[in-house]
Amino acid sequence: MRIVVAPDSFKGSLTAAEVCAAVAAGARRAVPSAEVAAVPMADGGEGTVDCFLAARGGDAVEVAATDPLGRPVKARYALSGDGRSAVVELAAASGLPLVEDVPPDPLNAGTAGTGELIADAVRRGAREVLVCVGGSASTDGGTGLLRALGVRFLDAAGAELPPGGAALARLAAIDDSGVPDAVRATRFRVACDVTNPLTGPAGAAAVFGPQKGASPAQVAELDAALAVFADVLAARGGPRVHDLPGAGAAGGTCGGLVGLLGAEPAAGASLVAAAVGLPDALAGADLVVTGEGRVDGQSADGKVVSAVAALARERGVPCLALAGGVAGPLDDLHALGLTAAFSLADGPRTLAELKAEAAPLLAAAAEQAVRLFAR
Repeated sequence: MRIVVAPDSFKGSLTAAEVCAAVAAGARRAVPSAEVAAVPMADGGEGTVDCFLAARGGDAVEVAATDPLGRPVKARYALSGDGRSAVVELAAASGLPLVEDVPPDPLNAGTAGTGELIADAVRRGAREVLVCVGGSASTDGGTGLLRALGVRFLDAAGAELPPGGAALARLAAIDDSGVPDAVRATRFRVACDVTNPLTGPAGAAAVFGPQKGASPAQVAELDAALAVFADVLAARGGPRVHDLPGAGAAGGTCGGLVGLLGAEPAAGASLVAAAVGLPDALAGADLVVTGEGRVDGQSADGKVVSAVAALARERGVPCLALAGGVAGPLDDLHALGLTAAFSLADGPRTLAELKAEAAPLLAAAAEQAVRLFAR
């Protein structure tokens, strides 16, 4: 019996790799001869680098970069063993937690550090880069990132704009002549878990700006500045990213990457599945076990469980989800390919108890679930 275990982390309790280990232990109690393939997953947010390294091997590369306010910071990304692929988490160098020690500066915060990580990966030979854009501290349209890759953002007098989203209100021209050929030859994919457009009432500034400390007046200022940015992108022949679904992710970073580098945005879990080799791991599988801290109706909206279930359905393989909590209705998940979902709780339990005992409870649930499918 071949079992593929492809869960998300149980946040606050177990990493995705630890979930894999617990499920594998339970599965082998049910079927000692079972072949268990562990493929830790993530949805494109925190933990994606670790999932890539666990599934594909390679190196965690630490780089001296800059945080959202331009201060020195050490950040890491994943580079595959052959050096051809990299996974970069925006939060590693440009995340909100990095600036919690100072008053918010939503108008001037930027993404340069993430661009520095990408530039390092490309210099080392990476020609496929997955950029995971959750947790941003800025609303700069990704212009800081793009500057680090050789793009210049100019005002009407030809002077380079300072960092930050607010300065984009004065943007008149974009000069990408300094972008290295290696960057142009790189395929960029953006893992994002939101569908917000770049601008407008559902855009990057309006929805996420307040989380980064922006006042209502600053939200309006940033939204107007992003609209100027989108207009200039379109005027130079780029795609219209104003209302592109997902373009507003990470303060508009997704929109900037699409507009200037031709990046391909997609649901994070699906991109991570491809990056860690899950489709290949499913070859010959008899059962797939996935899971996350909670499975409910919202899990069908691009979460790990939905992505794994969809891949399992394509191959005609039953797919089970194990979770700390399960709440219906799960009709959408079942339609995607999820066979069934089970909670870890073996009786009345507090959340704290479930988190503390998650590993043995997972192993016990996995054992019973696998017995249903044992041959």
